[in-house]
Parts: sequence; C-alpha cells; structure tokens
Amino acid sequence: MDKKKYGGKCLLGTQLLIKPLVISEGEENIYVVGASTRRFLLGAENVGFVKESEDGTMRPFLYSNRTQYKNFMGDGGDFLTMAECQYIIKHELDNLRAQDETNIPGYPQAKLYPGKSIIRRMQTSGLLIQVFPLHDKEELKRLSFQWYHQVRFGYQPIDKIRHYFGDTIGLYFGFLEYFTLALIPMALIGIPYYFFAWEDYDKYVIFATFNLVWSTVILEVWKRYCSTMTYKWGTLLMKREFEEPRPGFHGVLGVNPVTGKKEPTYSSLKRQLRIYLVSVPFVCLSLYVAIYVMMIYFDLEGWAIRYNHEQQSTFSGLLLFVPSIIYAVVIEIMNRIYRYAAEFLTNYENHRLESSHQNHLVLKVLVFNIVNCFASLFYIAFVMCDLKLLRQSLATLLITSQILNQFVESLLPYWMQKRQKTQIKKKVKLLKVDTDFSLLEQVHLEKEMDTYLGTFDDYLELFLLFGYVSLFSCVYPLAALLAVLNNVTELYSDALKMCRVFKRPFAAPSSSIGVWMLAFETMGIIAVVTNCTLLGMSPQVHSFFQDSKLDLFLTVTAIEHALLALKFILAFVIPNKPYDIRIKLARLEFESMEALKQKQQMKLSLDSPTDDAIDS
Repeated sequence: MDKKKYGGKCLLGTQLLIKPLVISEGEENIYVVGASTRRFLLGAENVGFVKESEDGTMRPFLYSNRTQYKNFMGDGGDFLTMAECQYIIKHELDNLRAQDETNIPGYPQAKLYPGKSIIRRMQTSGLLIQVFPLHDKEELKRLSFQWYHQVRFGYQPIDKIRHYFGDTIGLYFGFLEYFTLALIPMALIGIPYYFFAWEDYDKYVIFATFNLVWSTVILEVWKRYCSTMTYKWGTLLMKREFEEPRPGFHGVLGVNPVTGKKEPTYSSLKRQLRIYLVSVPFVCLSLYVAIYVMMIYFDLEGWAIRYNHEQQSTFSGLLLFVPSIIYAVVIEIMNRIYRYAAEFLTNYENHRLESSHQNHLVLKVLVFNIVNCFASLFYIAFVMCDLKLLRQSLATLLITSQILNQFVESLLPYWMQKRQKTQIKKKVKLLKVDTDFSLLEQVHLEKEMDTYLGTFDDYLELFLLFGYVSLFSCVYPLAALLAVLNNVTELYSDALKMCRVFKRPFAAPSSSIGVWMLAFETMGIIAVVTNCTLLGMSPQVHSFFQDSKLDLFLTVTAIEHALLALKFILAFVIPNKPYDIRIKLARLEFESMEALKQKQQMKLSLDSPTDDAIDS
C-alpha cells in the first residue's frame, strides 16, 4: 500500500502483474501484485530453487528443462509452492533497482542512485506503508484443520506448513516437534527419580550422565534429520546469493570494491566505537540491574522463609512461593524490555549485512537472558547451597514463564484481534469502492494484524527451556516433563498465532536453524560443568572425601573432563548428514564439475583456430 498514486513506471523491470485495488486522492492506495506462471518459473530459475527431477535426484531448476522435473504437469501452475511463489515476488521487488533515475518519479525528496533498491527507498521515504502477502483463505482453512483444530496425538503436517509459510517457519515447527519428542525419554526417566530417589544423589550420577549424553545426541541427530528434510525441500543444495546491504544500513555513498556497484559505505572504526563505547557498557549496566533485581528477590525470599518459621500456617506456607512467582514475572518483563533496547542498539551499530546484524542481536539477547533467567539458580546452587530452594525456584520459574508466554504471545493478541475484527468489518462496509469487496475486506483486516518478526523469540524460548532441563535436571528431574507439557501447548498456540494472529510472513529459503545450533551446543557444554559441580556438592559424594577436599575437586574435574570428551567424541562420531545424503551431494558436485569441465573444453575448441587457418 502507498499514500498516493505514483505511477507504474518503477515496477516495469520486474515483469510482475500490478492490479490497483483501491485508488483514492489523499487516502491510502492499495495494489495487489502477482505474476504469470511463466514468470514464476523463470523466477524459480533466477533465485536458484532446487527441485526433484524425474530420476529422483535433486537438481537446480532450469526453465528450459522444466518437463524433466517431478510433478511438473501442464503449464506448471501447481509446480511451485505458495511460499516459493511469494518469495519470488518479494525477491523481484527487492531487486528492482534504479538505473539512471535520480529520484522516485513525482517525489524529488526520495533520492535514488544507480543500484539502489527502489522498494527500500519508497519504504524509508514513507511512500510505501506496508508490503505483506495475503492469506489464502481456503488453503489456510485446510491447513488449520489438519494442524491445530483437532487435539490429537500425531505428527504435525510439516511439509504443508512449509508449503504455506516457507522453509524458515517449517524448520522451526520441525525443530519444535523434534525437541518435544526428544524430551520424552528424559521425562519418563525423570518421573521415577523424582518420586522414589529424591535424596539419593548416588543414583543421580546415572541420571546426570544420561542427561549430558542425551543433550549431545539429540542435537547431533537433529542435524541429520534437518539435512534430510532440507535436502528433500531443495534448500540444502541452494547456492548462497551475494549478500546485499540490509535495508536499514546507511552511510556515505561509495563503491563496493567487490561488486563495483554504488552503495552506502560506513567506517568500521565508527561501528567498533559504537559497539565498545555504547553497546557493551549498556549490556554491562543491564546485567548489573538484573543481578540487583535478583538480590531483591533473595531478600523477599528470606523474609518469606522467616515469616513461615514464625507462623507455621497454611497461609505462610503458600507465601513461600510468592517471591518466586513475582520474580518470574519480573524476569519476563525485563527480557521483553531488554529485547527492544537490544534491537535499538544493534540498529545504532549500523551493520552492513543482515547476517552480521542478526549475530550481534542474538549475542546481546542471549547474554542478558542467560544471566537474567539463570543467575538466581546458579546463586542458589553454588553460593547458598540450598538444593531444596533450587528445586522450588526452578519449578516456579518454569511454570510461571510457560503460562505468561502462552498468554502474552497467543491468547491476548487473539482476543484483542477478535474485538478489532468486528470494528474493521463495519468500517469497510462504509467504503464506497468499485472492487472485489471480499478481497478489500481481507486486505483491511490483515493490514491491521501484527507483523510476525521472525522465529527469534520462538527459538529463544526453546533455548531457555533447554537450559532449564540440561543445567539442573539432576536436582529436579521433573523439569523435562514440564518442558514436554509446555511444548505440547506451544505447538497449538504457535500454530494459532501464525494462522490467526499475525500477518502472513514472507517466506525465505533456509537449510538449518542457523546460529541457534551453536547456542544450543554451548548450553550443552555449560550443562556438563553445572551438573558435575552439583553432584560434587552432594553430601553422599562429600562422605567419600572427608579427609581431602583436593581429592574431591580433582575427582569432579576428572569426571567433568571425561564427560566433555564423551560429548565431543559423540559429536565427531555421529555425522551431520546421513550417508545417503552425503553420497547424493558428492554425486551432484561431481556432475557439476564434469559439466563445467565440458563447457570449458567446448569454449576452448570454439576459440582455438583451425589447422587450415594456421597454414593459410
């Protein structure tokens, strides 16, 4: 949607179909963008989609060989998924670049230079208000029925989710489902440990060892499962495009020494100064505030314990849980406030590439969330040495955070949207326009929906849950069971928010969960140290080393090193890709090299002079 009619000249380069839905002076204009089947297929070749051929191998899609691909029928109208078509349109719009134009036609203040993205300039100039893909009502209804309308035990329709929302969303729900299933063995083993061996820490050695091996194996198996899934989708084989500057990047106009194109340039020294003189001090200050709030929580906890000792009543017993509940709520509030601050700081740092921007944002958020969520548990475990309070605090944090997340992320937005939907329908009925009324109503309804900001917060929630289970399950075996219950409700609430609460997000190809895999693996290493230290603190272990604390320290350190070695051995022994996938990738690489070699030989034979020409 844009504010005024600016003419279609700037969109001709994409060969897309532009249909005006609403054109009115002084009001928002609405355009619907689409493409012909042939344009979609050419776009699939342009972006490098990989599809399954008739012989069962995965190959880059070529329009000239389109009939040689599996499931290509007729003119190929159903060959590409809805998400792939949507990605092609977004890709073409983003790559619509100025050539000789110096400004957006009719808007001299919206400056352009050769190579500048016109769509991005229109967005930054306020000419383009929103760009979003519309939901397909019939397809969404079918997906919703199979996905979350029925409460049942079974797998999610991952391929259909990926077909509608794209690879990134499909991978997230695939990981959520896999993580939930992987937690079940831990939950089943943890239940008898909780009820029958609560104070027997000797038996917890076996449980902690299983936990640490489990945390390694599930991540390695996920890599294999992910590579199999993304190979089938074709994204494992997609070539990475040269990364363009992110939309928010700004600076002095210069020339990229790699591409030779004009683009904004920004001093890396200025960026480093902003990071170390602004971002780092702010993060440190935020960590100090988080620790200060934690100490206030311990003061409240101490007051509640003293009050319970004095009163010994049912009320005073219930009051023991109040400080933990309040602290859990405060943690969630602080996490959300800090998230906005982290985004502001990362934008202020002005990173050129989206990947660099995301890495710095993830690092900031993870550091704060780890301290904010786990500092109190570490303090209780290793400073106060109160394992009973540790179990109580861990259970309260888990349950309270789960309830808050479900309410804030899905239920509250859904309820607010239901109220707003009625008002929007009344407003649309008052509009006197000569166009498809049902489509116009849909556009107005969806443009008022919240924008889905990506899977960052969803992965963060799973990461914190993984931390609670892997770090402290040896003292609270029910953590895995609570995590399973959380993930089951998360499957339905996340499905609800994707289908009913948020605008349909733009699809993007993805072959892995990215930097989050490194975060999960790092948490697994921290878990080894934590669990070994907790076991070393148990009275049963201390009874074996009454005469020498040094022997205790050396023994715990040796066990910790052995378990770390076991983790790294398992990670090395279990390949990231199954054997058949590795063979298929190697065969495709070999065929590509052979084809390139033949192409070069053909070029040489065409360029070299003949013997007759030499003799003459």
